[in-house]
Amino acid sequence: MKGFCETAVASKCSSKSSTDSTDRGSSSACSDSGSRDSKHDKASLWSNFFASAFSIFETHSESSITEKKEGHSRKNGWTAAVRKAVTIGSMRRIHERVLGSRRTGISSASDIWLLGVCYKVSQDDSSGDAPIDNGLGAFEQDFSSRILMTYRKGFEAIGDSKYTSDVNWGCMLRSSQMLVAQAMLFHRLGRSWRRPLHKVKLGEPLDEAYIEILYHFGDSETSTFSIHNLLQAGKAYELAAGSWVGPYAMCRTWETLVRCRREVTDLDDQPLPMAVYIVSGDEDGERGGAPVVCIEDASRHCLEFSRGQVDWTPILLLVPLVLGLEKVNPRYIPSLRATFTFPQSLGIMGGKPGASTYIIGVQDEKALYLDPHEVQPVINIRRDDLEADTLSYHCNVIRHIPLELIDPSLAIGFYCRDRDDLNDFCFRASKLADESNGAPLFTVTQTHSFPRPVNHSDALGDGAVENDDSFSVLPMSDADGSAQEDDWQLL
Repeated sequence: MKGFCETAVASKCSSKSSTDSTDRGSSSACSDSGSRDSKHDKASLWSNFFASAFSIFETHSESSITEKKEGHSRKNGWTAAVRKAVTIGSMRRIHERVLGSRRTGISSASDIWLLGVCYKVSQDDSSGDAPIDNGLGAFEQDFSSRILMTYRKGFEAIGDSKYTSDVNWGCMLRSSQMLVAQAMLFHRLGRSWRRPLHKVKLGEPLDEAYIEILYHFGDSETSTFSIHNLLQAGKAYELAAGSWVGPYAMCRTWETLVRCRREVTDLDDQPLPMAVYIVSGDEDGERGGAPVVCIEDASRHCLEFSRGQVDWTPILLLVPLVLGLEKVNPRYIPSLRATFTFPQSLGIMGGKPGASTYIIGVQDEKALYLDPHEVQPVINIRRDDLEADTLSYHCNVIRHIPLELIDPSLAIGFYCRDRDDLNDFCFRASKLADESNGAPLFTVTQTHSFPRPVNHSDALGDGAVENDDSFSVLPMSDADGSAQEDDWQLL
């Protein structure tokens, strides 16, 4: 271990890559005003060590990609051991606890949009004398408060299968869980809720609503929104343990699961206390054309959810899209980025082909995301356990990918609390469509009597997606399932 530490530190000191420079700046930004004392020296040593270890996997240059491929072909023993340690999450958690949040790729000159909230970030925010509620610090607190769902191992077998883990195939299910969990969090606790670190440190009881949300996403059949129940509800869309699934089938699966639960549960005890509306294509609602948000349909979904008692209820809108052939057409990127400015934003289920993530923010041309590709032991939190260890449901590591490199098959989510909120969403969406230069993500109409929207197949671009290791620290083995993309007609 000593030799590895010395080698890692030496490697760090000799590196001249822009990524390492960013990491050093990030480490200094995380330090406090006492950075010149002995504690800072120790922190710097740890920072150099961990940054070096992780740079093995995070360097974005072409030379590093070549080195990784060569190392893989030689099956270098110590590299494999380190990679295995990172894959199971041990080094990552040590890194986060020792150094705090990691800001690789975060600029100190541009605003960050995170699920409808703008964080003004400036050079002053990274100084040691900056107040605790500065833009960058507030962003990090918000980011780490979002609920993270990852691969789990050791849960009870799924149905008749022998699967006790979703490693290498469950990333889309986990991404969808994260999006729906944020909707529940916003509904129950509000957008301003933050993870109560002081309660964790002092051992004080956690928010009951927060624990109940995590309970619903446990990894067993007793948890309403477990992968066990999602797979059962998605059989009609060819969901099966061990196979990869696309965004469209995932959205329809949630619609089916929520409807089934609604039919057998009292209205006041709905696990997902909101209607679910899959925003689909024109007329037939399944194929062709830009998806249409129909206010008449939204009202119908709310009416069905409330069992005829009220016209409007909270509503979750899921918009599955295919925005290109092998890569996102550049015409759609400004609109994708703009959706994160909506107060109703729930982010995007998407990522690289066959390796889904949960995109929750943007800065300039970068998408910021939570990564489900970390393997963690199963944890089933009890509904009444207000002192549960929830550390594995949050992440301090800020990862990013260029928006132009995300998979064109994705799904966008929005949460509207009431009719006024939906009206505000529709106003913003209509304005965004008007400003899209003929390539809207989706359109808005009052009723189905409006003319059919134009099909934007002429806006599609082809061309291959470039390889880019900036997308993830960990290898994403789900890529083998990318051939099983949804049979969804391109826009």
